[in-house]
Amino acid sequence: MTDELHDYVVGHGAREDAVLAQVRQETAALGEIAVMQIAPDQGALMTMLTRILGAGRAIEVGTFTGYSAICIARGLPADGLLVACELDPERARTASRNFALAGVADRIELRVGPATETLDDLAGSEPFDLAFIDADKPGYDGYYGSCLELLRTGGLIVLDNVLQDGRVLDPEGDESAEAIVRLNAKLAVDERVELAMVGVADGLTLALKR
Repeated sequence: MTDELHDYVVGHGAREDAVLAQVRQETAALGEIAVMQIAPDQGALMTMLTRILGAGRAIEVGTFTGYSAICIARGLPADGLLVACELDPERARTASRNFALAGVADRIELRVGPATETLDDLAGSEPFDLAFIDADKPGYDGYYGSCLELLRTGGLIVLDNVLQDGRVLDPEGDESAEAIVRLNAKLAVDERVELAMVGVADGLTLALKR
C-alpha cells in the first residue's frame, strides 16, 4: 500500500478524534521509536474487534504511549477492564496521562514491569476475552502461550507485526524476524485456535481460542 493510499484509508475508514491524533503526533516527535505505535486504521480495527467480540476483560502486552490501549478501552463497556503491560516506566507515565486525556483511565489497570510477571500473576483470575500482543518479538511465543491460557473459549488473541516489514521472507540474522517466523510456523498448525493472518498495517494474526 502506498503512502497516498494509506492516507485515503485513514481519512475514510478510521475516525481518529483529536485525542488520538494528539497522542500520535506527540509519539511521532520521539523519533524512530515512534514506529512502535499502531496506525489509525489499525486502532479503528482494534476498537471494532473489541466491540464485536463483546469483550469485557482484555490484556495488552506492550502499551508504549497508550494509543492502542485507548482504542481497546473504547471498545469495552463502561465497567470493562484492560490490563495494560508496559516495561518502561517513562512510557507508562506517558500512557497514563494519555488514558486520562482520553477519558478511559477508569477502565485501564496499567502494570509496569516485565509482562511475563504480570501474566503469571493473572493466572487463576477470571478469564479474559481479548489479548493484544505488541511487544518485543523474541518474547511473542511466551506471551502467546500465557495469553492463550488466560483467555476464555472463544476469546481472541491479536498479534501485531507478524510480517516484520517483509523480513519474514528473508529473516536470517534478524533476531526479531526470526522469532516471528518461528511463531508464525507454530501458529499455522496450532489446533488450539482458529487462525487468520491479515495484511493490515505490518500484518496481524487473529487467533480465536477453540
